[in-house]
Amino acid sequence: MKIVTGFVFTAAMLFAADVKVKMQDLPPAVQKAAREQLKSATLVGLSTEVENGKTSYEVETKVNGRSRDVALDAKGSVIEVEEEADIAAIPAAARAALNKLAAGGKLGKIETVTAGSNISYETVVAKNGKHHEVAVNADGSPHKE
Repeated sequence: MKIVTGFVFTAAMLFAADVKVKMQDLPPAVQKAAREQLKSATLVGLSTEVENGKTSYEVETKVNGRSRDVALDAKGSVIEVEEEADIAAIPAAARAALNKLAAGGKLGKIETVTAGSNISYETVVAKNGKHHEVAVNADGSPHKE
């Protein structure tokens, strides 16, 4: 059973992997939306991802020296925006929750994640030689996707 589970997990990871692409490889609506995102940013990279049968496109950028990644659907609509943030700039409850989750470890880069009207905060915690991603809502509660 472990072998099957491992295989399924590995296969799922392969299908969810980002594939680097060029602007001309994107659908026209996505190209237009990507160029719109680049008006105030510097392009770092473009990629596609298929997850649960749905293709999304990521425009990786830098704005004022900070990372800003925008996920788009095939129509060029924004699905999600991830922006690098200072921990001091996020809500106190979210900051406290992230610090509590990292107790005895170290927080990585903090990102504000906006998906529609939902805002969450995520980072990678390095603890005991392991790294794991954590995400919380503004009120400090765990964020569930």
